[in-house]
Amino acid sequence: MTGSTDPDTTASPIASLSRVATRAWRDLLSIYYANTPIWRLLKSAGLLFFGFFCWSASNLVLSYGIDWSVLYVLRAYGFVLILWGPLTHAVIVPSVIRLRRTADGGVRRVIARHGSKLNLSIFLTIVLLLTAAPVSPMVLDFQSALSADSGPDVDPELTCTSTDAEIHCHLSESTGIDHVVVTSGTDEIDRVDEPPFEFTIHEDDLQEVVGQTEFVVELRDEDGDTIRRYRKYTSSI
Repeated sequence: MTGSTDPDTTASPIASLSRVATRAWRDLLSIYYANTPIWRLLKSAGLLFFGFFCWSASNLVLSYGIDWSVLYVLRAYGFVLILWGPLTHAVIVPSVIRLRRTADGGVRRVIARHGSKLNLSIFLTIVLLLTAAPVSPMVLDFQSALSADSGPDVDPELTCTSTDAEIHCHLSESTGIDHVVVTSGTDEIDRVDEPPFEFTIHEDDLQEVVGQTEFVVELRDEDGDTIRRYRKYTSSI
């Protein structure tokens, strides 16, 4: 007696992985194009929260001074996804599905066939543009709350303004501060030893990290220990 052979037990590992990947891709597409109200709500809400998580988490890690390029991409991805995710599944995908049923030719037919690819291309283009040139609302400054060596008694507000490529900064108070050091990348830009610790720097002296010009202001005590650190991006000033 000879029984039938299960194809899953005779297939090579590569063939098995390919079959699993294909099945996963089809399942992903079926979810992407699911168009019932509850699916539209679930996908929109899920991408909204996922985008917010990517955006806030990458800003938080960057605030610790970790300058990994992928974090800048993740920050832009999350920021765009907060708006684009709900827009895609609440408006664009239902419109493309409706257009596929009604388009009889011409541009409408082309959009119906390639609407999802066009939407994804626009989304990725915006992400890349905002990675290279971030706008102010997407840059969060957690430095005031994250200074590792800071004490609770030294927490002045650092205010900076930009005029004609020059950046002027001042502190709301100077109590407990011995001196202030301004750095950009590996270079020390300025050091201020006297209160009220105001300083002016030029944008040409600052370095770029993944397209962002930035500088760090450290408040130090008489032993040279950092008691508060601020990271500032020229795009957010």
